[in-house]
Amino acid sequence: MDKVKRFIDCTYTATQCNLRCQYCYITQDNLWKNKLPRIRYSPERIGEGLSQLRLGGICHINICGLGETLIPPEMTDIIYNILKQGHYVMVITNGTISKRFEEIVKFPKEYLERLSFKFSFHYEELLRLNMLNQFFENIHKVYDAGASFSLEITPYDGLIDKIPEIKAICMQNVGALCHVTVARDASKFKIPILTSLTKKEYEKTWGVFDSEMFRFKMSTFGVRRKEFCYAGDWTAFLDLVTGILKPCYYTYGGQNIFDDISKPIHFEAMGECHLSHCYNSHAFLTIGAIPELDTPKYIEMRDRVDEQGRHWVHSRMRDFLGTKLIDSNVEYDRKKKRSLRLKNIIKNFPVKVYLFITKQ
Repeated sequence: MDKVKRFIDCTYTATQCNLRCQYCYITQDNLWKNKLPRIRYSPERIGEGLSQLRLGGICHINICGLGETLIPPEMTDIIYNILKQGHYVMVITNGTISKRFEEIVKFPKEYLERLSFKFSFHYEELLRLNMLNQFFENIHKVYDAGASFSLEITPYDGLIDKIPEIKAICMQNVGALCHVTVARDASKFKIPILTSLTKKEYEKTWGVFDSEMFRFKMSTFGVRRKEFCYAGDWTAFLDLVTGILKPCYYTYGGQNIFDDISKPIHFEAMGECHLSHCYNSHAFLTIGAIPELDTPKYIEMRDRVDEQGRHWVHSRMRDFLGTKLIDSNVEYDRKKKRSLRLKNIIKNFPVKVYLFITKQ
């Protein structure tokens, strides 16, 4: 069974999207007018730059655009070339770019077994654009081809009165309720929950979906992480447009890993987290960026079993997503941890100041 060596969270820094969701951070920060950026490197070079040799083993590669991930025409080839390296890939999508799914289902079966899609269920926009049937057709298309999927909704206050119909549609189309994330206000320094409800009301309202993802995210949302975090070594954040690899979302500096793919990648844990909380804890913490934390496994954030006993996540991908980073890595000693904590507190202090000023 394959075990995860590293978790690389990849972004495509384009804000283009064919939906206009009110709760989206693109809407919050008014990013709609930004142009589609040009990716500096070919899909083949991106794949080779993410070889198992350079990354140290088989990795979990997550790909998410700032807008809709599958809009760029080269995205199909990027996904293919990363799968070619033997990694497992998760693609975040709104599920509406049918042409991309038609291209992807033609991948070799062995590639599709290591591929999963997280379908974001933007219910109101799908209704407005009359794309609801197309959305679920694309889910079934990739699943029947051998790829895995997960269905997830953003708990927006404007959807509360539609919860009964959303539950019914989920059961009708995928045989189980969708998972629930936690909406965040990205415009504020503390990145709070985006809701007018109290936390207790919010948990009660959206808890009816019985989502392990929602339960875990709520248990960690707003909780400042003080433990030693292996972001920068066991996990990293990669900009596919520029080739810049950083330890985490808001960190100083970074290294270009595609300019010269003959050079090794420098991995080093940052230790100290300077964000108010790990708002994507459902991925980083369940995969094991902080190994001392007792968390569910990442597979529990994604899988469901439908009424016929079928898993959303196929067996090979399910086994892989059930492994943790500690299974393939060795923890640092106490001296190294102390040294790296101090080093990164000093290094990332300007980022803390920037976030505080810009998100007030």
